[in-house]
Amino acid sequence: MEKERLFKEFPPVTTEAWKKKIIADLKGAAYNKNLVWKTAEGFDVEPFYRREDIENLGHPDTFPGSFPFTRGSQIKGNTWKVRQDIQVADFTAANQKSLNLLSKGVNSVGFHFAPDYRPKVEDIERLLQDIDGNTTELNFSTQFPVEMITALEKVAKKHNRKVGKIKGSLDFDPLGYFSRHGKFYNSKEEDFNLLEQLVNKSSSLSGFHVITVEATLFANAGAGIVSQLAYALSKGAGYLTYLTNAGLDAGQVASRIRFQFAVGSGYFMEIAKFRAARHLWAHIVNAFGVTEAGSQAMYIHCVNSRWNKTLYDPYVNMLRTTTETMSSLIAGVDSMEVLPFDEVFEKPTPFAERIARNQQLILKYESYFDKVNDPAAGSYYVEELTDKLIREAWKLFLETDEKGGYLKAFEQGFIHQRVEDEAQQKIRGIEQLKRVLLGTNQYPNTNEHIENADISPASAKPETDSIKTLKPFRGAIPFEQLRLKTDRFARSNPRPVVWMLTYGKLAMRNARAQFAGNFFGCAGFEIVNNPGFETIEKGIEAAEKDNPDILVICSPDEEYGNIALPVFHALKDKMIVVLAGYPEKVVEHLKQEGMEHFIHAKSNVPEELKKYQQLLKIK
Repeated sequence: MEKERLFKEFPPVTTEAWKKKIIADLKGAAYNKNLVWKTAEGFDVEPFYRREDIENLGHPDTFPGSFPFTRGSQIKGNTWKVRQDIQVADFTAANQKSLNLLSKGVNSVGFHFAPDYRPKVEDIERLLQDIDGNTTELNFSTQFPVEMITALEKVAKKHNRKVGKIKGSLDFDPLGYFSRHGKFYNSKEEDFNLLEQLVNKSSSLSGFHVITVEATLFANAGAGIVSQLAYALSKGAGYLTYLTNAGLDAGQVASRIRFQFAVGSGYFMEIAKFRAARHLWAHIVNAFGVTEAGSQAMYIHCVNSRWNKTLYDPYVNMLRTTTETMSSLIAGVDSMEVLPFDEVFEKPTPFAERIARNQQLILKYESYFDKVNDPAAGSYYVEELTDKLIREAWKLFLETDEKGGYLKAFEQGFIHQRVEDEAQQKIRGIEQLKRVLLGTNQYPNTNEHIENADISPASAKPETDSIKTLKPFRGAIPFEQLRLKTDRFARSNPRPVVWMLTYGKLAMRNARAQFAGNFFGCAGFEIVNNPGFETIEKGIEAAEKDNPDILVICSPDEEYGNIALPVFHALKDKMIVVLAGYPEKVVEHLKQEGMEHFIHAKSNVPEELKKYQQLLKIK
């Protein structure tokens, strides 16, 4: 009996037919201009994808757990470690906090020590009291990694733990430290000798990663995804090259390397990023002659990027970290630390840490993200993005390699320049409102006021003036500095008032008023909207009565030739008069008559707002 085919009555539709239908529906609008858009990485994104778009891509034909691990290293399921980090100032207190976290769903703990602290057996024993290193992943950030490994082994043996089953990592990354500080922990020779010692000394800790390739710095300095991938892989390849040249087995070295990435807000692009990272790393390791699957597979720890997190409207950070965490987990990272929503401007509160922890637990236990391996597989869009990232990141990796590898490329300024250019491009997008930071450069909560906050970006003095280092930065800082300036001013002065003179067609006047309210709200000014005036004379009369600091004329372009100058001449000596828009037909005439303040879609918002703060004598 012939099996009935579902939907067999529907004939297949060709790509050309789909496109023809779309073009017809556009009614004359340009297909490429209106529907094809570019990602931050410069990739063209089509409005629709089909099976034929991925037929010639190599990676979609692979399976989870198989080389080149594009689809993850797990064959079934999607288990990951839920991690939370602790700053260790008091060992007993850190131990108690760890035990508390382990009772609340965490199964990976990171311990961060002061830069000058040398690990001692008795201290580490107190820190790890009642913590089973065979079931809990233990991660340590220290500048004395050999002492840490020694202490960890002694504590494990003393308490009859199976040393070979201890899982975790050392956050030791000499190239990463150099990228941030312009110098090594000790010296290049000493640090790379330490890498060799660590691999040899940790031979009994077979499940422990002793080298971390820190890639979060690239994201937090503003680098694009292609750069993040290429430079992380270049660092990893640099470690492999040095240690194999020193006589170590490539498979042994590769199995001791962990990658730490930051995840940003580009939902689908971030999914593709981790898939591309595993694919490329497997091929790099394979080129060193490694064939064991356990050594070829990239181990990825992930944390949310700080680049897009904000001081104002901070609860929005929870939404950002949720979608970012979803991207990471769908892509199959091995462990995840969710950034507390307040981490970028204060020591995280217990509430913020609890929310961050529970974001992962909800995704695991209520959304069942742990049940399906690589759910993005077969998505024509994600597979296409994965392929583009693989190709572009590989090109940049080879370009970096041609310059002598990561360290030489960094010393030449090649890496810094590219990251700086990409960061500036992002910042320009934020300043011109093309990239949205909700609550900061769009839809600010003008009722929210903050008197004091330390938002200065982290910095480290380079060892020499010839080396330009990468600095973590947040895209919101230029706006936050403006708003904090106004908030501090308002402690002892009336808060500046921006008043909307709305006139003309309802839709356009409201749109202009909303734009102006968002614009000046970004500086912390008080916004007063109006429902619309029947005549300009009534608007002028109301403005004179309220006497705001700034008046914004909000009307359609076709009205400005008639109303702008009467308003300007009546009020210019009493307040700052601004026009919302840039009406090309009359703007030169308005300027000749003395109008000089215009806000519009092409304005550099922070620069304009600085100007108004100066006019209002906000110091």
